[in-house]
Amino acid sequence: MDVSDLMDLQTYVGERLGDKLDGAELAFDELNLTTTAENICAVLRFLRDDVQTQFISFVDICGVDYPERRKRFEIVYHLLSPRQNMRVRVRVATDAETPVPSVVDVFPGADWFEREAYDMYGILFTGHPDLRRLLTDYGFEGYPLRKDFPLTGFTEVRYDDAQKRVVYEPVELRQEFRNFDFLSPWEGTDYVLPGDEKETKAN
Repeated sequence: MDVSDLMDLQTYVGERLGDKLDGAELAFDELNLTTTAENICAVLRFLRDDVQTQFISFVDICGVDYPERRKRFEIVYHLLSPRQNMRVRVRVATDAETPVPSVVDVFPGADWFEREAYDMYGILFTGHPDLRRLLTDYGFEGYPLRKDFPLTGFTEVRYDDAQKRVVYEPVELRQEFRNFDFLSPWEGTDYVLPGDEKETKAN
């Protein structure tokens, strides 16, 4: 792909969308657009329908967590234009309390991606037809992909065959944390490596 084509696309999109964009830059052979929650549907609809863009293929939506920011979450939309042979990335910033409009009406394939972002990060989407957890269990507390989510958790969920139901239990670490010396065999280790006993017998 020619960089000049991306630059032309950046100029065209910037002129057509105007104040609906907060920023547009080229990075990693893709056009990166930044917009606001209230403009996300209009921006995606333009990218899909305009004859000069035709980003008709919806790839995915993902969340990113930046705890140090006031708006800690970024929602990232990835689109592909088979006709133009280009990709575009659109980003929207939000916080844990402020919902973002669902784009299911623009791209129906966004349905489960938005549910995943809600399940993993707690990002809220208004207008979603069925916003509920997708990957975690019913009654799960917390959002596993947030940077402040505890590494071990506090409860574990399993199916108990004797009770024939899902049970919740406190986390039990069945193995003590091991101490690694991080030394390679050439630096010397404080344990016998497999095969060393043969060398000892030979001497």
